[in-house]
Amino acid sequence: MISDYGIVAGAVTLAVLLLLGAWLLWRRNRGPEVARALEAVAIARLQNVLVPDGNGGHIQVEHLLLTGQGLVVIDAKSFVGTIFASERMAEWTVIGKQGRFTFPNPLGTLYDRVAALRQLVREVPVAGYVLFGGSADFTKGRPRDVLSAAELVERYRRPDQADLERLRLAFAPHWDRVKAAIEPVP
Repeated sequence: MISDYGIVAGAVTLAVLLLLGAWLLWRRNRGPEVARALEAVAIARLQNVLVPDGNGGHIQVEHLLLTGQGLVVIDAKSFVGTIFASERMAEWTVIGKQGRFTFPNPLGTLYDRVAALRQLVREVPVAGYVLFGGSADFTKGRPRDVLSAAELVERYRRPDQADLERLRLAFAPHWDRVKAAIEPVP
């Protein structure tokens, strides 16, 4: 016969296992948040490519999206925690469960990437953003050109099917020019 203590211990164990399973599922689905956002807005996408910089060299682009509004350069960051950042700071700081660390302000190189692409496709709008997942908290303010994955999806929502074909045709020569000029990152 099972005692009351055994029933309570079993119920508590089951509740803990259910909570742990739910937490693991939430963590697994949260990780690809940025990847899902990129996929949700892109008509076409290039990843980890070298773009001519206009000075005889190349500049690396992590994500290049063709959207319904033109080209979008994305530098994705997967930091979790509170981020202290501004356009003028040389380094940004992350404080989270893993401790405190800094990384170089990514905006300068982002703007260089956008400028390189504008040299290739002068007739198409080119925008650039540093993209963070929802676990990044900008408590003290967020710099211009920094977006969350959800904001990217909201701002660059993929067009409906009828407009999608029209946009593919309109952007095709420009996208082809970009594809012809790039090289894969070695």
